[in-house]
Amino acid sequence: MTTDSTKKTLAQLGVDSIEKVAILFDGLRTAFDQDAAQDIDSIDLGITRVRWLGRKSGVLSEIGENWLKPATKDIKPAVGQSLNALKAHIEERIQALTVAKEAAVEHAGAARDQIDLSLPGVERAIGTRHLIRQTFDELLRIFLSIGFSVVEGPEIETPYYNFEALNIPEHHPARDNMDTFYIEGARGGHLLRTHTSPMQIRTMEKQPPPVRIVVPGKVYRRDNPDATHGYMFHQIEGLAVDTDITFCDFKGSVEYFVREFFGPKTKTRLRPSYFPFTEPSAEVDASCHVCGGSGCRVCKFSGWIELFGAGMVDPAVYGFVNYDPGKLSGFAFGMGVDRLAMMKYGITELPLLFQNDVRFLRQFP
Repeated sequence: MTTDSTKKTLAQLGVDSIEKVAILFDGLRTAFDQDAAQDIDSIDLGITRVRWLGRKSGVLSEIGENWLKPATKDIKPAVGQSLNALKAHIEERIQALTVAKEAAVEHAGAARDQIDLSLPGVERAIGTRHLIRQTFDELLRIFLSIGFSVVEGPEIETPYYNFEALNIPEHHPARDNMDTFYIEGARGGHLLRTHTSPMQIRTMEKQPPPVRIVVPGKVYRRDNPDATHGYMFHQIEGLAVDTDITFCDFKGSVEYFVREFFGPKTKTRLRPSYFPFTEPSAEVDASCHVCGGSGCRVCKFSGWIELFGAGMVDPAVYGFVNYDPGKLSGFAFGMGVDRLAMMKYGITELPLLFQNDVRFLRQFP
């Protein structure tokens, strides 16, 4: 019988014999066992406890009110003993069910957390080298293949190495606070290097000719950030000094680099220019990588795109490193790595290279 019918029976039935006590309590025990025989995952032990052991409306409280109190002296001990036995049975059964339910929950949690080795593993995205790093590696591969070596230097420099030893006079516009990040006072102390050219001087101070080096690294200038400019960018500087190096050697090296980097069909041209540390100086142009030289919006319909500045090392520079300009000659060049990457891979916005947008970076595995 159900719990509700049990309570109704308790209120209606009187206990007038010991035999009747035994029969009624056996029925109550059976009713509880049926109530507690639900599936361990679905049974609510809190409700079951209140239903049977609750002080106000529990089945055992009803027994006390309807059977124990009105029972005669000869029957009351039997009712009390049966009531205590039923209470002990209910408490023991509920305790056992509580332990079993906690064990079931723990087992379910362990099964949920268990790793099934037969299932396929979780695929994690594999990182790749950044596009700038890839471009650096390609540039270095090209120059290493023709006998250059790689050197690196400090990003914080002195005006002597960054300007003076490179034949850039004191009042040159490049040394102005509007162009250069000075760390200690205007035009003095230290600065963030504006190019990697200082390593030309540092290398020649320590190493006798011949010298063939490329210098990759970060450089800093006071440029307003926009689609093609930034206050921090990457550069690779090159220097070759030896006896009998001619302008033809310079031109051949430049053409080899351009063809290797942009493709064998790319053409080059040299335009006269001026740089304080090279004489003669030239701007190196390449045929437009978009239209192939026929003219388009990218090359402003000229068919050519400016790549970098270069030239033969000015003899005045050799005076700062105790090289004999009468016996030695060489060429130097400096190119923006970010610009080369943008040209080769068709990137129109410089900030894209530094925003760490995974959607953009995934295009260059």
